[in-house]
Amino acid sequence: MRRDEVLREIGTSKQWDVLVIGGGATGLGSALEATSRGYRTLLIEKHDFAKGTSSRSTKLVHGGVRYLEQLNLTLVLDALRERGYMLKNAPHLVHRLPFVVPIYSYSGLPYYGFGLKVYELLSGKLSFGRSQILSKEETIERLPTITQANLKGGILYFDGQFNDARYAIALMRTLEDQGGYAINYLAVTNLLHLAGKVEGVRARDEESGEEMDIHAKVVINATGVFTEEILSMDPPAQSSVLAVSQGTHFVLPQSFLPGSNAMMIPKTTDGRVLFAIPWQNHVVVGTTDEPVEKTSLEPQAMEDECAFLAKNIRSFLGRELQTTDVLSMWSGLRPLIRDGHRSTAKLSRDHKIITSKTGLVTVIGGKWTTYRRMGEDAVNHAAKVAGLAIVPSRTSHLQLHGWMDESVLATRDADLGYGSDLIAVRSLQKLNVNLDALLHPSLPYRMSEVVWAARYEMARTVEDVLARRTRTLFLNARVAAEIAPTVARLLADELGRDELWIQQQTRSFLELVKGYIYHG
Repeated sequence: MRRDEVLREIGTSKQWDVLVIGGGATGLGSALEATSRGYRTLLIEKHDFAKGTSSRSTKLVHGGVRYLEQLNLTLVLDALRERGYMLKNAPHLVHRLPFVVPIYSYSGLPYYGFGLKVYELLSGKLSFGRSQILSKEETIERLPTITQANLKGGILYFDGQFNDARYAIALMRTLEDQGGYAINYLAVTNLLHLAGKVEGVRARDEESGEEMDIHAKVVINATGVFTEEILSMDPPAQSSVLAVSQGTHFVLPQSFLPGSNAMMIPKTTDGRVLFAIPWQNHVVVGTTDEPVEKTSLEPQAMEDECAFLAKNIRSFLGRELQTTDVLSMWSGLRPLIRDGHRSTAKLSRDHKIITSKTGLVTVIGGKWTTYRRMGEDAVNHAAKVAGLAIVPSRTSHLQLHGWMDESVLATRDADLGYGSDLIAVRSLQKLNVNLDALLHPSLPYRMSEVVWAARYEMARTVEDVLARRTRTLFLNARVAAEIAPTVARLLADELGRDELWIQQQTRSFLELVKGYIYHG
């Protein structure tokens, strides 16, 4: 659906059943949940879909091994179940991934071996594979670059991996398929109240500057780390509900961890789990956990985080990190529920629903893997607030846009994340042979994907295309900078923009790229 079509629908609609603020995982999950139940639903996002936390994850679909160690069985069980649903409903975006835990003490083999066997058993029929204890030789075979000094063996277990931003786009497309509406670059400037109840929002189109009132029977606040900005518009002001932490990742060449196995370090010096994961012919290493006081759309990696990652790469992969080794780095913010703990690493990843006296429904906390469950809970509360017909959830078995059977998915197709849409994307290349060209020889993305993103995925900027419709910026920041002018020109042709817009977009993106380049 085109953005102007959604704007026209907003202009002619007197009242929506459900209005969702926030276009990340939680907001998209909530909006799809509402739409699939038959509620007339609109989602609005101030920036782009998955612009914030939802495009900056560790790319894992998992139950959370460390939550098992914390004995948070409810969260682990929920997440393992949701992990299974994600694979069944979006095999073009989610796949199984073998993980190896290298063990450097003899006591670690039975301890982690037992824990990961429990982790496997808790997933029941939705298990991703059997765990097993590996010898030292088997561990090295699966992790060829692992530090071998004092290595005793390893534990093999299975979890999931996905393309987070592409998954978010699939949720948006599925929402449209189900009859719902979603729009980006529409910012909430205030909540509308009538007789002490929230009955909609005032919003501003960030492209045209036009302001509009949008009325709804119930409003769901699903804005992640920016939750309290919306809550501040709904007096009386609530006390702080969030504790925000930052996680940073490095993207390295595949030579740092060849093969198809990921590495998991169960406990680092900051108490977190550390991963080194093969992702789209690269390696992602992360993540950190640093509390932050201020939220930002573009959080920047801190010096301590970079030093921590470099230290662990040296410790476990045996290589001194050079500045040119880091092809890209990114940081994301976690919206954690505040509960008095000093260390954000110890805060729960559970979620919580808050319904204010005015009827505003706010969903906070959680993690990517449990997005669907969060949306289900939020809509259950919203339906009661609005007096909507009670309809059971059906999203646990709802196939997402682009669904294809696992058996027919080629590796390259799965990396791109289009699923059944790939045929249509390639048809653009047949109509215009120039669109068949690669944007850059080091990555698989083609010019046709820029046109597709603008026509069918509501991409509006160079960043939308290079950060989220494709993952160029997250895979190689310097390459992203190199092809930005080409992408700007392709977008301008598709969106009807002029030469000045091309120049502004290119400059803006090049400035953004600076935050993704590691300087040591």
